[in-house]
Amino acid sequence: MVNALDQVPADFLFALGTLRQARTRGELRLEEIPAPARLAPFAVALGAEVVAPGASTSPGAVHGPAAAALTRASESDDIELATGRFILLHDPDGSAVWEGEFRIVTYIRAQLEPEMGNDELLGSVAWTWLVEALQDHAAPYRSAGGTATRVLSESFGTLEGRPNSIDIELRASWTPATPDITSHLEAWSDMVCTFAGLPPLPDGVTALPRRRRGRAWFGS
Repeated sequence: MVNALDQVPADFLFALGTLRQARTRGELRLEEIPAPARLAPFAVALGAEVVAPGASTSPGAVHGPAAAALTRASESDDIELATGRFILLHDPDGSAVWEGEFRIVTYIRAQLEPEMGNDELLGSVAWTWLVEALQDHAAPYRSAGGTATRVLSESFGTLEGRPNSIDIELRASWTPATPDITSHLEAWSDMVCTFAGLPPLPDGVTALPRRRRGRAWFGS
């Protein structure tokens, strides 16, 4: 991002302000990371990780990476269940490819249980999680596209004792219908938690935001 605020388009400043208003679950840690410089004239990027505080404090039934990680965790452990990136791009001149002036680009990765990783429908399920999250948060969008990939990691030589692991990766992008990005970030953050295997919050229950560690994002 440029340093001089007077050079930043008003629409992009407004979008940044709506991102600050997003409410995310306490298990999700967000921080600003360097944004890609060549994708658009203006961009901001967030890195996320879903962290479970330990076996005794994990709420509800969990599955996937959450179940496997918490089985091995001690009460004082912080267990990383999933990671992701959320990038907001802005081109004041618009883009025919985007069909708009803004574009959201995301990436999510989580380790799966072997029986889930071998499911041939896993890619379709991952895409459904994205679509449903946007619908549940009433986040208007268009021109969505993405790729779901299963990654098998095998160890050899001195590392051959490590068990094989299967990760799911989802790379996706879509065009928000308005510069208000609040619901898009909230939808995406819920989707990262879904990838991590955390149960949805009950209706009417909102996770308290966790105090941010490290540097503040968006210059706040």
